[in-house]
Amino acid sequence: MSQQPRFAVEEKYLIPVCDYPANQMEIPPSRMFLIKKGLKAYLDKMGTDAKTYDASQGDGGESLDGIPADILMKAAEMQVKHGTGYDQPYGYDGFRNAVANAYWKIHPATGWGANNVVAGIGGRDILLKAYDAMIYLGTGRVGDVLLTSAVPWISYNWGPYAMGLNVLQAPGDENASWVHTEEGLEEAVRYARKSGRRIAGMLMTSPDNPTGYYYPLERQIELAHKALDLGISFVLFDWMYHWISEEKPYNINQVLESFSPEERSRLMFLDGLSKSMGGSNVRSAHLVASPDVCKFIVSRASHGVFPNFYSQAVAVVAYEMGFEKAAASTIEPTNASRKILRQKLQETGYRHIMGQGYYAFIDLRDWCDENTSSIELGEILARDYGIAVVPGAFFSEAGRNWVRFSYALPPERTQAAFDRFHESLTSLAKR
Repeated sequence: MSQQPRFAVEEKYLIPVCDYPANQMEIPPSRMFLIKKGLKAYLDKMGTDAKTYDASQGDGGESLDGIPADILMKAAEMQVKHGTGYDQPYGYDGFRNAVANAYWKIHPATGWGANNVVAGIGGRDILLKAYDAMIYLGTGRVGDVLLTSAVPWISYNWGPYAMGLNVLQAPGDENASWVHTEEGLEEAVRYARKSGRRIAGMLMTSPDNPTGYYYPLERQIELAHKALDLGISFVLFDWMYHWISEEKPYNINQVLESFSPEERSRLMFLDGLSKSMGGSNVRSAHLVASPDVCKFIVSRASHGVFPNFYSQAVAVVAYEMGFEKAAASTIEPTNASRKILRQKLQETGYRHIMGQGYYAFIDLRDWCDENTSSIELGEILARDYGIAVVPGAFFSEAGRNWVRFSYALPPERTQAAFDRFHESLTSLAKR
């Protein structure tokens, strides 16, 4: 042998031995992908011609038309011309420029631009890279905290945990849609500190998944200021649904210009095609963040996962043609469905949360008891009535008695799905 074993880094940079992975809770697979089993059981019982209604959808590409074929074809032509060699770990320059200039129209006065953009293989990829940055550039420790709402998207519970962040669900009042508040942020920081932990990052999702709650931009800015003042290392704005709205899409410049350059460096923005264009299987998302965060992510990505060119090309075509036009086949039917569902919920009297995006969160506590949560109720609705919704208990204990009803459907389908939902509950005895 020519040499003894040697570590790849100097001894002072070696990672200390720590056994926390051996003591972590086993991360469960997402149950979102199991919901359709209930509909299959209904069809097995009632016959393959029986009508079923899937109001569990988080994938507009399946329940609506998805990305228009002409955009996909133009992106394919770009792929052919571009070839199949490596691009940069941040994506390619044409994508960065389209995101910064055609899509967000970032003001040069902010000091941000194309170099503040990193491409990813969908939102989950971007989130994992953001969590990594929060750990290493934020508190510098595993075992610290990511702060979410009281009823977070399922993968917000487990993606950060796999990376070494403990997830803390903020206190919230269901009568106020479990929204973040200044008092709640203060209490979360105190609670984390009691266990010797700091908050490495806070997530603010609007429109929200699962509740659909919509934060006005001014309110998001206020809460972000409070979070930074409390010493929370980073605030991540998850805006994946903000085009699916009767409101104007969010203006990133308004946020950036509301913070000092130093504060700006602690902000991150996530967006992409999965929700606004029904592009779940195209896997195109991006993060807009400070130079330090982008440099960190790009360095790690160079040894890990590169974004693919085709997904970026789809986004470039959509951004440069005008995104409202490109995403109309998802935005317009969903907005029409929202109006129908809002009226139906008001007429039938269900207590609910409904803002923008494409989810309504509906309170079904009258059908639940100590032995029956929304999980068991959801199984009954799918298996016996052919209507699939997402149990709120999948998200957190706070959502135990609620269900998520998706209206990422053509308007006539939304109306029929809610009618089946209401008829099914009417036939079930209340607890």
